[in-house]
Amino acid sequence: MARLLRFRSAQEVSTPNARVGERLLQMGSITPDHLRIALHEQRRTHERLGAILVQLGFLDEETLAEVLAERSGYASIDLKQAVLDPALVERVPKALAVKHNMIPLGLENGRLEVALADPYDIVALDEMRRHFPDASELVPRVAPAVDIAAMLELYGEASDSFDEILQELETGRATAPQGRDWEHPVVRLVNSIVTEGVRRGASDIHLEPESRFIRLRYRIDGVLHQERILHLAHWPEVSHRIKIMAGMNIADQRSMQDGRFTLTVGGATIDFRVAVMPTACGENIVIRILDHRRAMLPLEKLGFNATALAAIERLLQRPEGIILVTGPTGCGKTTTLYSMLHKISSVDVNIMTLEEPIEYRLALIRQTAVREEQGIGFAEGVRGILRQDPDVIFIGEVRDAATAQMALRSAMTGHQVFSTLHCNDALGALPRLIDLGLHPRMMAGHVVGVIAQRLVRKLCPHCKTMRLATEEESRLLRCAKQQNDATMKFLPDVGHFAEAQSPYDAPVAAVPVPMIGEAVGCDSCTGTGYRGRTVVAEVLRVTPELDALVAEDASRVRLRKQMLADGFQSMAEDGIAKVLSGEISLDSLRRAVDMTRGI
Repeated sequence: MARLLRFRSAQEVSTPNARVGERLLQMGSITPDHLRIALHEQRRTHERLGAILVQLGFLDEETLAEVLAERSGYASIDLKQAVLDPALVERVPKALAVKHNMIPLGLENGRLEVALADPYDIVALDEMRRHFPDASELVPRVAPAVDIAAMLELYGEASDSFDEILQELETGRATAPQGRDWEHPVVRLVNSIVTEGVRRGASDIHLEPESRFIRLRYRIDGVLHQERILHLAHWPEVSHRIKIMAGMNIADQRSMQDGRFTLTVGGATIDFRVAVMPTACGENIVIRILDHRRAMLPLEKLGFNATALAAIERLLQRPEGIILVTGPTGCGKTTTLYSMLHKISSVDVNIMTLEEPIEYRLALIRQTAVREEQGIGFAEGVRGILRQDPDVIFIGEVRDAATAQMALRSAMTGHQVFSTLHCNDALGALPRLIDLGLHPRMMAGHVVGVIAQRLVRKLCPHCKTMRLATEEESRLLRCAKQQNDATMKFLPDVGHFAEAQSPYDAPVAAVPVPMIGEAVGCDSCTGTGYRGRTVVAEVLRVTPELDALVAEDASRVRLRKQMLADGFQSMAEDGIAKVLSGEISLDSLRRAVDMTRGI
């Protein structure tokens, strides 16, 4: 006789008098207008209220899970810290688990724990009971739907391997994978390429045709890694599939084209921006991965040190003026600016942006895309924004004299203006603006701050080691001390190395050789020794004294002297502090920041 699986009902553990929507109102998580709109959508779609509130952007997954756990009486669980049994996960078909947002956590002594996004989903509990007849008790745990989806991607049924798909393409015998609707191998191959890029945290996917093959590379933590090499015979079908997904003209193979598409990966909606460039060997395709989960991070999690964060906070408190973020392409300028906008965003502030293109959608912020063919350039767009009664204006890039003039005019009329500028360091922004036609006396008092940054690979915390720096490395580390004698006094005096045959032969008290981090490599970082990236930055607050020098069109030497007197810390100093703390390696810092000044 089959054993009866028993699970506690929500009525057994709690008899809530208030519904979920009413509880969210009591908590202040939503407003009556939010609830009214969600209820209207619920009558149309018949979905659950909590899911609708999340879809509309009125509520986050974590808050919903917290309220559902409270109202149902079931405990919540943080899946980010959980390690599951793959054998248990495989017992539930992935399509079913995705449909009901559920995943088994553990089975012990007949007691099955299961994570659910909706603890009131009785059908999900019945399905779980059907796939675990050996369990006598079922204990639900509440978790955000996005976390459950991510775990299903990690532990669920593996997608077709590249080799299996390529074999189908080469033999022409395409078969339907078990439990899945049939799809053409080319469709599955392209989906596998882009989803693998998301899973590995890549920022870009490069598909590069050569004379006889296609090279597939992922840019991970700022460095390109070659993943596979495919035969050139597959390229027409693959490139056509990508162009169809991105809404491009598949017949045009001689022009540059841009497009974008959206996929759901790991329960999150990911945008992909596609750029096609004709080359001698065919169309080169680069796919930019726009994952809002990585872009919308608070400033505190981007890697800025305490001094830089304090300086940025003071800049954000200024009611008007231009704040610039500088650096090369791919250094995280847009991410930093989005985090700053998110910090000051509220219902009583009108924030408007002008971007090319719009990379991420931001709640409460009016975003406009630059469309030159329709007469909406940066300068024209700013003129239009000024007629929309903005408090804060974000200009994607100051790239010409007209845009620079409009940014300055906006700051002079009492607006807070954020933008990016291409130059090497924070001080370089001032002469760059003058080169764009701004008069130094007009800039004084209106350019209030400049942030210069780079992204540097972080050492893997699981395998990194600390070692003594060599004489050459110590000389490089002293670069920051030579740029600013007020800081980094703990660095060794390289001149002492001449008194001993080796820094390791001298007493520690006589030659204080610094310890630095070094990459090793393990399974967690796929053997690279690095995992993730952090910001190395410098923040220039334009003080009244510096303003006076700007108005005089003073030399760079005089400006830098005043900056140091105001407590300015360079990118090199910030990077060296991270090297000495073991967060990054000296090699990765040298790839991103000029360490040769002062040597």
